[in-house]
Amino acid sequence: MAISLSAVLLLGIILVVMIRAGQIKGGPSVVPILFGFFLASSGLAPSIERALNSIAQAINDISF
Repeated sequence: MAISLSAVLLLGIILVVMIRAGQIKGGPSVVPILFGFFLASSGLAPSIERALNSIAQAINDISF
């Protein structure tokens, strides 16, 4: 849960920065928001979450 909440927050901040920088307009930004919303309610959501969790775990296991 913490990873998905962090990812949503990070991606939301990136989207706001892109809108404010003029790289993406407010109207077209609705498309990726709706895409993410509908993707989250699809059957692919558990697979995507597992993949992101495994990537986060691999990054966490890196020791310097």
